[in-house]
Amino acid sequence: MRTPVLMLCLLLGAVAGFGDEQPAVDEQPAVRVEPLDLSGPRPLADQTQQAVIRDYLEAWHSLDGALGQNRPDLLNTDFTGSAKDNLTSTIHQQTALGVRARYQDLSHDVRVVFYSPEGLSVQLVDNVEYNVQLIAQEKVLTTQRVHERYVVVLTPSEVRWRVRVFQGEPE
Repeated sequence: MRTPVLMLCLLLGAVAGFGDEQPAVDEQPAVRVEPLDLSGPRPLADQTQQAVIRDYLEAWHSLDGALGQNRPDLLNTDFTGSAKDNLTSTIHQQTALGVRARYQDLSHDVRVVFYSPEGLSVQLVDNVEYNVQLIAQEKVLTTQRVHERYVVVLTPSEVRWRVRVFQGEPE
């Protein structure tokens, strides 16, 4: 299982090997949502599924902003629990190392796999492709394209779904 902390370590190890000055392009990722094949007793309404996917994709923008600016406060709207704690820890490590990371999600292949009977959590599996750049002193040290499978659990808050668990593993 790879987390942003481990990804940061891998990137730091790769810096000595190569550099890449390609700028990140701000494009919308390609998103494919697989048909529902839920395990669990509760059906998932189309409106709920759309809200979950929308809020999950918005969380990727928050992740990029928070890690790109080393600002954990940018996680507050979209992350909670262990996901927020782990990403906050990554930001503190980046800050201590004098680096920041820019994430650009390119594509998502999302499958909703579980909706809790009480409606208090939704589990997704996302095969995602993204670019990550490691930046120090406004210079891009490296750019890597990553294919990773994420297991994600979202929980409802007052007005949106928030990412509670965010665990990545190589495809």
